[in-house]
Parts: sequence; structure tokens; C-alpha cells
Amino acid sequence: MSEGQRDSTSETIEKKSLRPALIVSERIIYDYSILLKYLLVGLADESIPVALVCRPGCAVDSVVSPAVEVVRHPVFDLPLMGRQNRKILVGRLCKFRPTILHCLCESKATLTKQLAQQLDLPYVLTVNSLQKRWGRLSISSKHCAKIVVPAKSVAANFAKVYPRFAERVEQINIGTFVEETSHCFREPGRLASMVTAHPLDNVDDFESLFGAVRHLAIDGYEFMLVAIGGGRAERQLRRLLAALGLLQIVIIVPRLTARRSILAAGDIFIQPQPRIAFDPLLLEAMSIGSAVAGCKGGVDDLIVDGKTGVRFNPNNELSIYNSLRVFFDRPEFARQLAQGAQQYLRENHSVSKMIADNLRVYRKSQDWLKR
Repeated sequence: MSEGQRDSTSETIEKKSLRPALIVSERIIYDYSILLKYLLVGLADESIPVALVCRPGCAVDSVVSPAVEVVRHPVFDLPLMGRQNRKILVGRLCKFRPTILHCLCESKATLTKQLAQQLDLPYVLTVNSLQKRWGRLSISSKHCAKIVVPAKSVAANFAKVYPRFAERVEQINIGTFVEETSHCFREPGRLASMVTAHPLDNVDDFESLFGAVRHLAIDGYEFMLVAIGGGRAERQLRRLLAALGLLQIVIIVPRLTARRSILAAGDIFIQPQPRIAFDPLLLEAMSIGSAVAGCKGGVDDLIVDGKTGVRFNPNNELSIYNSLRVFFDRPEFARQLAQGAQQYLRENHSVSKMIADNLRVYRKSQDWLKR
């Protein structure tokens, strides 16, 4: 056998020895669909068998290929059936023969820890949000090989809250495909459009933004604003829009609406409040070439002021107004920022690197437990 054949055989054996089981929540399937879809496609391209553990009723058809084995849990969604459901899940996973578990949602950390202990497997825990000192995550020091985070701010926060796991933290940027052209103000004469996405749970979260929008309209700027979201305060927000005379300018669309098509129609994307979790919609908006105006604070790593977007002070109507007005007054500047954001994503958020980094972490984690 030639050296090249031996290398090829070794690579094939290594690939066959990797069999990840991904454990996700409904929130991950919806909010982080681009991460999940690209990860599954990348693993399939490497001929790596994958199992996906999710709740019954989760719509996974848009992100899962036929090659992925979908394992539903719990089978019996009833009180006092936790132990029986976990026993069934362990049995299903034993048939799949995973070599590593990957928990993609903090809400599944306890379940993943229990499975790793029962199956004696290493696992990777993805943490997408800033952690607080109360409500701490359940993490196994013996089985949790790596903590994967999508941003430096999340990494620093996690290391501060969980110092004993700080050395296991690894940043893997969420990858996306960047469009060749920018959507920002690309058609002169077309009505300008802005898009924002935020839960409609608190009227206070929108008062400053809607106040800034009202002043832009009073000043004679012509545009429309699409707000993606749903929540308990939606009726109050609609009353606020009516009181401000903005019902003909601001349109509220539900979260289930095709988000990327709405983002693609926007010249400007607005992040109105600090986010405690990495915002995949912001990533998508930047990838299609929208100019970004975002709030300072939280997980705001993607917004590099003056390079990938502009930042305003939270709950400050004047700050929001000035940030948005710059885009309308200087559309070429807005396009430059949008294109700068796209280039930033090409350099730092490629799908191929995300896949390669995850594969490297999986293999290192398997070796880690063997030591």
C-alpha cells in the first residue's frame, strides 16, 4: 500500500469514528436555524453520521437532510415520566452509537450532562448568551470537554461566572454565506425601508425607537419600518403606534414569517435593545448587505462602530434619531458600512471555517476523555 493510500485510509477511519449526536431545543431550531442547517450540511459533506435530538412537534424539515437520524424526546410528555423518557432516549442513542454529544442550547445542559454520564461520552456545550451568577448551568467536569461560544463577550462573561471551566472555552464564530452585492439603498428612488426584530413583550423596549421614527417622519424623511416579532405587549404597541400617528409607517409581522426575505427588502437593520444572546438575525442582515444600527451593550461584538455599523445609546431617542438620520442623509456612507460588514463576515464568519472548527473540537474532545 502506498503512503497516499495509507493516508486516505487513515482519514476514512477517522471520519467513521466520529458520530456526533446534537441536542437542540425548539428555540435553537428557530432562532439559530442557519447555524444548525449549515452544521448539518457540513457534517453530511464529510460523510459523518449525525443524530439530532429534539422535541416532538419541532419542525425540522427545513434544516435536516434525510441522512440525519432524528430522535424525538420526550416520547411521553407527561408528569413523572422523566426517568422513563430518558431511558428510551438512551436506548435510541445506544443504537445510533454516538462518539460525542453536542448540546447546542443552555436549556438542555442538564439533560446532556445526564446522557454523557450514562453513556460515558464526552460532550461539547454551546453557550450563546451571557450568564448570570444565579440559575447556574449544570456542567460535568469529567465529561464536558469544551464550552463553545460565538463571541468574545460571551467567552469573557462565561470565564468570569465559571472560572473553573475557563480553560475549556473555545470561540467558534457562527458562519454564514455573504451575498456578493449590498441591498442597502441599491435602487435610487425606491421607498427606503428599515427592519427591526425584537420580542414584543415590553412597550418600554420600543418607545425610544418609535419616538425617533416619528421625528424622522416629521422631518420629511420617507420610509417604512417592519418590526418582526410577537409577544404579550403587541396590542399596547399598536395603540402606541396609533397615538404617534405611525400606523401607516410601521408594520408588525409575526416571527413565523420568512425572515430572510423580509431582511433582504430592508436598507437598514435596527437592533433596538441590548441582546443577552448572540443575535443570528443581525448576522443575516449584515450578510445580505443592510446597514446596521445597533444598541450598545450585551452581545454586540458584530457591531464595530464606523466599520460594520453604527451604535446608539439604549433608550435614548435622540441617539437613535441621529444614528438613523445619518443613513438617510448619507446613503453612500450607509452602503460603505454595509459593504464593510459583508467583508468582515467573509473574513471572520465563513461557513467552511465554522464546520472545520467544530470537527476539530469534536475530535479533540474525544481524545480528551480517553486520557
